[in-house]
Amino acid sequence: MSDMAHEPPDFKDMGEEELWDLINDNRHAISLGVRPCMLIPYLRQARVLSDLDEDEILTCLKFTNRSMRTSHMLDLLRIQGCNGAVALLEGLMIHYPTLYTQVTGRKPSTEPSRFSGLIKYSELTEYLVRAVTGMQKELQAEREEAAQLRSQCCSLQTELSRVTQQLEEQKSLQAEHTRLRKSHIDMHRDLLKLKDEKCDLYVRYAAAVEEKSEVNIRCRDLNLQVYQLQCELRKAQTETEFQRHRSVKRASSIETQQLRDEIITLRRQLQQAENITPACQDILAQDLEEAKDRRTELAEELRRLQDENEALTRERSELLEEKDCLALEVQKLTLDCEMYQQKSSIFQTQFGELQAERDRAYLARDEAQAQIACSLAEKDTLRAQLVDLQEEIFTLRAHKTQRDSSQSSERSLSWDSGRDLSCDSSPSSPLRRPRLRRMNALPPGCANSFEYSKYSDDGFNSARSSLVEPPCSDSLRRRGTDPEFSDHSPEISDDSFCMLNLESDFEFLCKDDDEGKISLSPDSPETTGVSRASAPPFLVRSRPQAVRITSRALTLSFQGEALLSQLQVIGGNKTGVFVHTVSEDSPAQSMGISPGAQILEVKFQKEQRALRMHLEDSTMEEALWALGQVNGPCSLSLRPKKDAYQSLLQQLKSHEVTSGDSFYVRVNMSLAGGGAGMLSVTCNDILHVTDSHYGCDGYWWASHVHSCQLMDLKGGGRVPNFYRAQRQLIRAIEDLSFQHQAPRKVERAQVKQKAVRIVSTARQGRNPLWVSVEEDNNTNSPSDEGTPGSVSLMPYTLVTPHYPPVCRPVLLLPTILRGIFHKRLAEREGYQLCEPETLSASEHAVRMQKGEVLEECEPNTHCCYTVQGVEKIMKRGTHCVLPLGLDCVRRLHRAEIFPIIIFIASTERSARKFKHKLRQNLITEAQLLECSWSEEPLLDKLPCLYRTVPPDSWSDSAALLDNVQHIVQEEQRKIVWVEPDLW
Repeated sequence: MSDMAHEPPDFKDMGEEELWDLINDNRHAISLGVRPCMLIPYLRQARVLSDLDEDEILTCLKFTNRSMRTSHMLDLLRIQGCNGAVALLEGLMIHYPTLYTQVTGRKPSTEPSRFSGLIKYSELTEYLVRAVTGMQKELQAEREEAAQLRSQCCSLQTELSRVTQQLEEQKSLQAEHTRLRKSHIDMHRDLLKLKDEKCDLYVRYAAAVEEKSEVNIRCRDLNLQVYQLQCELRKAQTETEFQRHRSVKRASSIETQQLRDEIITLRRQLQQAENITPACQDILAQDLEEAKDRRTELAEELRRLQDENEALTRERSELLEEKDCLALEVQKLTLDCEMYQQKSSIFQTQFGELQAERDRAYLARDEAQAQIACSLAEKDTLRAQLVDLQEEIFTLRAHKTQRDSSQSSERSLSWDSGRDLSCDSSPSSPLRRPRLRRMNALPPGCANSFEYSKYSDDGFNSARSSLVEPPCSDSLRRRGTDPEFSDHSPEISDDSFCMLNLESDFEFLCKDDDEGKISLSPDSPETTGVSRASAPPFLVRSRPQAVRITSRALTLSFQGEALLSQLQVIGGNKTGVFVHTVSEDSPAQSMGISPGAQILEVKFQKEQRALRMHLEDSTMEEALWALGQVNGPCSLSLRPKKDAYQSLLQQLKSHEVTSGDSFYVRVNMSLAGGGAGMLSVTCNDILHVTDSHYGCDGYWWASHVHSCQLMDLKGGGRVPNFYRAQRQLIRAIEDLSFQHQAPRKVERAQVKQKAVRIVSTARQGRNPLWVSVEEDNNTNSPSDEGTPGSVSLMPYTLVTPHYPPVCRPVLLLPTILRGIFHKRLAEREGYQLCEPETLSASEHAVRMQKGEVLEECEPNTHCCYTVQGVEKIMKRGTHCVLPLGLDCVRRLHRAEIFPIIIFIASTERSARKFKHKLRQNLITEAQLLECSWSEEPLLDKLPCLYRTVPPDSWSDSAALLDNVQHIVQEEQRKIVWVEPDLW
């Protein structure tokens, strides 16, 4: 009894305010612990929430978390009053029993008596069963998840033990690494000491060598002095010996007297010699001075010869070193030659396999063409049989009509019989077929599309097939004699469209809108009396969308057999394609087509496919090709533009232009000039094409464009059109591939003129310069019967001119030189190095999404180069030096920024000029050459032109920077030509 006394009252006995006070007291706990998706099904079942309330709670964007959605659900239930509170508490009792006990103070129970009756007993039981089942499933899922977590925990513990073991091993390896590093440092220190000792020994050795040379010189001088002393000694010994012999002999008196006389004579001569005149003394002094001068000259010449000897000795040592280097290089080149010979043999083997595969493909193609020819022959035979059967059917129908008319004449009146006899006056002849009428091309959704497509396939495609294998001679002879295949026979038009009931296809529209539409049937007498002069200007089909008049554009449908023989066109992509002349009594003239109308679009049926070609901005060559494909029912979209047509005629008469074409292309191959007015062009030239149908098919009239002004240079000429140039490009690539590629010569390399630039597009099967062909049924593109050789190689690419701002950014390549030249170039006047910016995570994500991030400095740091940084430097009137790669070019183009791209060509000889600077940046010559050779082919994929610095045009880094600065000044004045994105 005490428990019952303290037990809270039942919420069914409480009032609305008491219930909501109870809920609001625990609103915080309910908002945090309740998920709206759990309670909404019960609340919907209790009809206190609608589907709109559910959508608002669960999908509203302003409720960013679960607590806000739960709070909004409580607000909606508060509007429902007592029922909302009761339904909420019952939902808590079912799904959140703990929270229910916290709110009401009562234990939850699923007895029916504990519910308020908002839900019927059967529905409540069903809901409780579903809730229990759902809870059991959740419990089972939780148990499975717990088991899975236990297994994951075991695996993680195993992984932890393994990682711990690896950590211990790593620590031991780290200790071993530290020990080895210390030993390496000690050894490195010892090595440095040994190097210092070696340098000291070198210095001492050089000093010893110098001392030795001085000692040798001194030794030679001493030997010379010894030799002189020996000579004087021998002379003195000889004189002494002579005097000794003279003293030993006893001289006679006569001899003594003679000797005395001689002595007296010698003394007299000596006295005379002592008394020398001043003139003789001057002569002797002058001779002495000359001897001294000669001795000085000889000494100087001796020193010069000694210096030359030393220079020759040094040069000899350098030549010996160079000889050793050349010997090593010869060995390297020998190895490279052997490697290239192996590659060449492998290439020849692969080429032979490709030739064999090509021969097999040719055989397969010939077999397919033979099969196609056989199929065409069988088709022609079946067509002839079909014609015979149709003639028999017409004959049988005539006999049947004759028999029916004869039977009806016996039962009818005389005037009826007379009328029937007049209608069947020639019973033996086939029925007279109706005349050729104006009609629209059959739309794809027509009710009789099956019969039309069957006839179109049988009647047109085989007769005008563009396949390689021609039809047989019997088929051609039948087509020439059979009226079914005659281009101008009225029977073909009537037979092909006899089942379409054309008599009710058209209705006339009067000029006055108030008069409405006057529908004329073929049986009414008014149709026979209507003249061409009284006919309204527009003839449209009664079916919808047969003729559309949109902004002065008119769509006319008629029989376009040999359309180019019915009308002639002039114009081009700049002015538009206009109708120039219309043949007399042609279907085009009968439809009211007159000169001066611009052709916007042509539609026709070919090989059971509906084709649509846009000619509004097509060239003359494209328009002629597109109109030449029409050989049957077609629809032309026309727009009257007399003023533009008259202006074009005046320009043609005054020889200001030769056509209405005008577009700019970048040449991707070198074309040699020649006779017959051919224009000589080189790769990467910009041409202005002003006539795409010049003289005859297959040639354009083009002129070179001034590099700094948008004007044509004198001396234009003919160039092959896209497909002729494409075939020449393929032949040039084949010739280059067949030539033997020698090893790359790095010594004294010369930058040669590029022969071809291989550019391909990912838009296979459709040429950006050719006709835009669309299919209404979204099937594969039509067969390229009129576009031979549709491949992705591009001999020409369309370009558009852009006028650069005051100062364009500068991009130096290869990228490995960015640490060597970028800072030195930025130190010069008018240049500034682009600095990276550090962005926040959100700003980095926004700019990355907009494509304003040019390049990341380091991953996960948000430090990057941005477009705004480049624009900030450009606004200062200085050139921004970009320390970036090639990937930034397209991003800059999207921001209308066109950098100056300069590629510094490198060879082994030019790389030696950077030897000192490369070592300062820890870069080897091999890395520089590899980077240069890998980035050079990527330049051809850029959508703009670039400049190359030849390796022999500079001697040192200062001259290279001067050359780069001169190139920047030249490129700043030029027009920037940019290709569209081909990918």
